[in-house]
This record gives sequence, structure tokens and C-alpha cells, in this order.
Amino acid sequence: MKITDADVLHAAALARISLDEDELRKLSGELDAVLDYMDLLSEVDTSGVSPTHHPLPAINAMRDDVARQSLDLEDAVRNAPRHKDGCVVVPKVIE
Repeated sequence: MKITDADVLHAAALARISLDEDELRKLSGELDAVLDYMDLLSEVDTSGVSPTHHPLPAINAMRDDVARQSLDLEDAVRNAPRHKDGCVVVPKVIE
């Protein structure tokens, strides 16, 4: 499939970006190369290959989620420079 300049300009308009002539030529060529590669991949015989989700065995590397004692409210706000009613008070950053 050949990518036309109109195709690239349409995609650029959808993405709300402007392209000059050099960028248009470059992107047209790059998109053509991607589609040519996709065509090449679609020709590969994969009938003897079983579908896989992961090429290697995947194990959950996370620790078990175990409930444990947390800080009480007083300890949680003790080191805050300012706190009020159990909440940390911070300076306003947005007007």
C-alpha cells in the first residue's frame, strides 16, 4: 500500500500538527517503509507456530499483599511542618 501525501496530511490534521514539505516527505517515506515491513511480515508462514503471550515463562515478581499495622494519625502528621485536624497543611500552589 502506498502512502500518499494526502494520507499523511489527513493524519497530521487529526493529530492537530502542522508539517512543512520536508517533514511531509520524510513521514511519507517512513510510513511507506513501515507498511512495506508489515506486508513482509504478513507473508511469513506461521502455521506451525503456536500462539504465545510471553516468550518466556512469566512469574509474578511482586510480594504478597499482606495487611499490617499502619501509623496512627498522630504519628503520621507528627513531622509535618504544619498540620490541622489530622491533615497536613501545605501552601497553596494554584491561584
